[in-house]
Amino acid sequence: MHMDTQKDTRIIMTLDAGGTNLVFSAIRGNKQIVPDIHHPSTPDDLDKILETLVKGFEEVSGQLPGSASAISFAFPGPADYPKGILGDLPNFKAFTGGVALGPMLEDHFGIPVYINNDGNLFAYGEALAGFLPDLNRRLSEAGSLKQYDSLIGFTLGTGFGAGIVLENKMLVGNSSSGAEIHNTLNPYHPEWNAEESVSTRAIRRVYAELSGILFDGSPMPSEIHEIAKGNTKGHADAAREAFVQFGRGLGGSIANTMSLIDSIVVLGGGITAAWDLFAPAMFAEINREYRDFRGNRFPRLSYKCYNLEDAGTFEEFVRGKTREITVPGSGRKISYDDLPRTGVGKSALGASRAIALGAYAFALQQLDLKN
Repeated sequence: MHMDTQKDTRIIMTLDAGGTNLVFSAIRGNKQIVPDIHHPSTPDDLDKILETLVKGFEEVSGQLPGSASAISFAFPGPADYPKGILGDLPNFKAFTGGVALGPMLEDHFGIPVYINNDGNLFAYGEALAGFLPDLNRRLSEAGSLKQYDSLIGFTLGTGFGAGIVLENKMLVGNSSSGAEIHNTLNPYHPEWNAEESVSTRAIRRVYAELSGILFDGSPMPSEIHEIAKGNTKGHADAAREAFVQFGRGLGGSIANTMSLIDSIVVLGGGITAAWDLFAPAMFAEINREYRDFRGNRFPRLSYKCYNLEDAGTFEEFVRGKTREITVPGSGRKISYDDLPRTGVGKSALGASRAIALGAYAFALQQLDLKN
């Protein structure tokens, strides 16, 4: 499936749903056409939040240059996303017991409503309108034979999220749980899930433990980043180690995912600002070797993983290893790229923008499938 969302003229109303704020807008042709409309979230008051959701979309609708074709947005799970039913959400207690939010909005506005999680929509936005098309353009301009149509997106922030896009199609899963990356193995604490080492609280926890302070007094990752760089007072060694452990934990989850899904990886979210501190440990973990019981060494992955943010290694990634071989019995020549490879880079769009574009593209895809 190829879809040029940039040239599409349909209007989709969108929402950025957070525990503190609800931000409403609308997109047409990948461009925001209504300024952000902010309302408080009230995550523990069901009547109030439902009233606010209707009010916010009504305010957006009143500013549109034409009729909206659909509503599409991200909302945390667990949920039955295809049916638009939200379940027992840890950060939105108001929805405990299940709330048919999608059908309610459809009844009110008379247009289709599509809800998904932010990891899925982040990946979809990067696959259709962000990192993946830009990477393929750069490869093509460099004369590479290689092109990619699959992507895994990881969101790094308060939690650890992911989305998977295979051949330009979002993987949702039979239980709306297609990319629950936070539940992969934690290499430091097998009794914890991966998110306990790949999240805001993980960086704060390690910094607190190594600098001898209480967790509640630990600074946020942005400040720990500044401490590690020597720009702010604090325990610099502890700050650097906090990001090393974060990188190793992240690299383990990425490698586990890559062992099943051969695709490009893009990272988004606020913690990507500390790429310089966690990326070396992340790539070391992704590309490390295994040993068997006899001591023989094997690469962890069946292909090489490149740092797509490094100009030197990107050149090698683009170049690949083109070979020409002869077809037996005919003498005909065939060229192919003999270097299986993928890479990891960081979002240029930013997570919020990528999620909005993913919501837009997903709505257009679903509308097209209906017709």
